[in-house]
This record gives sequence, C-alpha cells and structure tokens, in this order.
Amino acid sequence: QVQLEDSGGELAQVGGSLRLACVSSGYSFDYYRMGWFRQTPLKEREFVAAIGRYGESTYYSDSVKGRFTISRDNAKNTVYLQMNSLQPEDTGVYTCAAAPYYSPKYGAADQYLYWGQGTQVTVSS
Repeated sequence: QVQLEDSGGELAQVGGSLRLACVSSGYSFDYYRMGWFRQTPLKEREFVAAIGRYGESTYYSDSVKGRFTISRDNAKNTVYLQMNSLQPEDTGVYTCAAAPYYSPKYGAADQYLYWGQGTQVTVSS
C-alpha cells in the first residue's frame, strides 16, 4: 500500500514563497502520476498541479499557473510544490495524491487512489 507524507506548510506573507514536499513509502514510485490539491472549510477540494510519472509533463490550474511549480525526484520518492508570489486565496490544506500513470485526466480528484494527510498553508493579508 502506498503511504504519502506531505509537509512544508506554514504561515507566509503575501508575495512570499513556500516549498511543500511529499514523500512516498511505496516502491515503484514512478508508476504514479502525482498531484497536489487544496481545500478550505468554505470551498470544495480543488486541483492545484500534477506531474507525470517521469516528470515528462506538468499540469496546473489557471489560478496558480506561472506562480507554482511541481517537480519530482523519483530517486527520493518525493514530489515537490514550489509556491511563489503567494496570495491570501492560496490559503488552505494542501494534500498530495497519487494516481496510476495511465489515468486520463490530471485534475480529477477521483482518479487519485492515495492521499497524504495534508499540510496547512496560511497566507496572511
């Protein structure tokens, strides 16, 4: 069973940067497309970014494109989310997730089989 542990969330100021990390305990890490989602009590879970099994492709929501960068290091079983130019609307619980590499859509949450515990990102205004 794949277990995901995400970390790196903390308080940040508007315009600041954070880097989130997600480490997988499962082997065959490159079997999975990896994604990041975020959620607040007032909004349903939304897609943030995803990356192909070898890092060959990336996909971003329009709200973060140009500010966030997803990357992965398969030798370390780790996926990252670099977040720059943070805005208050970026506040939320960020969770990494894993989907089989053949999943046809990057942004559909129901395609992801394994989820991390979530890490809180708060951007002050």
